[in-house]
Amino acid sequence: MADPRKTYYEILTEAIADLTANGFDSAERVAYWQMRIKEAAERSMRSMADTERMLREALMAVYTRLVDKGAVAKYHPGVSRFTIDKLRPILRGELDRRILASADLIKLNRQQSIAKTLQRFSGWASSIPAGGSKVVKKGEEKQNIRKALTQLPFEERRVIIDQGHKLSASISEVIAKDGGAIAVMWRSNWRQANYNYRHNHKERDGKVYLMRDSWAKKSGFVKAGKAGYYDEITAVGEEPFCRCFAVWIYNLRDLPEDMLTVKGKNELEAVRKRIAEL
Repeated sequence: MADPRKTYYEILTEAIADLTANGFDSAERVAYWQMRIKEAAERSMRSMADTERMLREALMAVYTRLVDKGAVAKYHPGVSRFTIDKLRPILRGELDRRILASADLIKLNRQQSIAKTLQRFSGWASSIPAGGSKVVKKGEEKQNIRKALTQLPFEERRVIIDQGHKLSASISEVIAKDGGAIAVMWRSNWRQANYNYRHNHKERDGKVYLMRDSWAKKSGFVKAGKAGYYDEITAVGEEPFCRCFAVWIYNLRDLPEDMLTVKGKNELEAVRKRIAEL
């Protein structure tokens, strides 16, 4: 009977030693060690209950900072606190949806890591001739086989951080659509140290993209500039590990001049005159 007290590392060490000594003499031998490795790998992982609790706490912290403490307002100049508060039920739904999606992603990553580990072990084991081998570099093989699982805690932390960015982006987009944003300015964190940014995202930095269905577009006040429409590119935070963010534009006066139509320029001038008269 398998000893449940043995660690994943110990089981893998025994498996490699056994296959090195005996070689691939039967499918049953490999299957036995695959089962032992799988059980030990699953025992070595942080429980899903603890992982989901850590995930919930991390995403809840993002939600609290943005919504409860109002930090999201810096991405929405001119939008009132009342507008944000009335959207709380929808924003809370985004939080819950993101928590569920993140937990599913972590579970899938775990399954894939175990499958990759077993695949590497099986591939190596089946290459050892029956009767064993004296030239196997056990340390190297062990390191190669266990690579996927040793990286898993790091990958899970990356998932949680990435899902935090995605939650931030989705909360901001809900507010923008309800608040009547007419355009969006892309902001990239390409200057951030050690950030593996995408070069095409760096090129978007500072560009203004028009919202296709905004009130300003329907009124004929605006037109797409050189950057085009926002729905023609991937959104901020959409791609894996993207840390870009958006600053949303709600007023004609905040748009680049080349994005205003003649009608829009006339409307803006009329508004300025009314303000001056007041």
